[in-house]
Amino acid sequence: MEVGTILMNRYEIGRLLGQGDLAKVYYAQDLTSGQGVAIKMIDKDKVSSVELMVRIKREITLMNLLRHPNLLKLVEVTASKIKLYFVLEYPKDGDLYTKNVIGRLSEDAARKYFHQLIGAVEYCHSQGVYHRNLNLENILLDENGNLKISDFGLSVLPGSREDGLFHYPCGTPAYVAPEVLSWRGYDGAKVDIWSCGVILFALVAGYLPFQGTDRTDLFNKISLGKYECPSWISVKLKDIQYYVRFLI
Repeated sequence: MEVGTILMNRYEIGRLLGQGDLAKVYYAQDLTSGQGVAIKMIDKDKVSSVELMVRIKREITLMNLLRHPNLLKLVEVTASKIKLYFVLEYPKDGDLYTKNVIGRLSEDAARKYFHQLIGAVEYCHSQGVYHRNLNLENILLDENGNLKISDFGLSVLPGSREDGLFHYPCGTPAYVAPEVLSWRGYDGAKVDIWSCGVILFALVAGYLPFQGTDRTDLFNKISLGKYECPSWISVKLKDIQYYVRFLI
């Protein structure tokens, strides 16, 4: 879509922010409020499977259901004959992955982000919602340094578990919990907490705790809990990691 295009008589399209196999995301200005927004555009002809359409509808339902200052806000959803449009809050300062690539954070800075992260995750769980794909790329930052959890495409609605467990493995490989890899079912809350722990480690270490030469090697290390803390992590934080692992 060309820069300057007016969409729905309201949004002036700006630069391309990113794209994937299914969608493109553009920056846009809301001409009624002057606020910047992000617009996720999905070609309808790419939504070829029933499963994918169900996933998109579920994401819309969840984003309308959840209201928390550290969750990305869905402004509205609309459509044309050929496209779906998600109009989203636009956090200006990128994502935690980019910040982490620049360099590791101090423990004080990491504590601030982690506190916001677990507060938002706790809220989701209180509503019966489990994200199942928490990672650095899905955590965005606004201009005030507040994080916004995004991408609820793999999240699940309240009451969607049959036996109290989920059986469909999903998530970003380096962040998944060991039980997701076991194919014996897993608790949605616990795997989200595990991913939060991976994120905390990455923020203070500057790299992910589990890395492998290939996916098999990576999953083996996750299953064994095989990682090492860098020397610069404080004893206090190492103790916290021990107790978190024990509780999980």
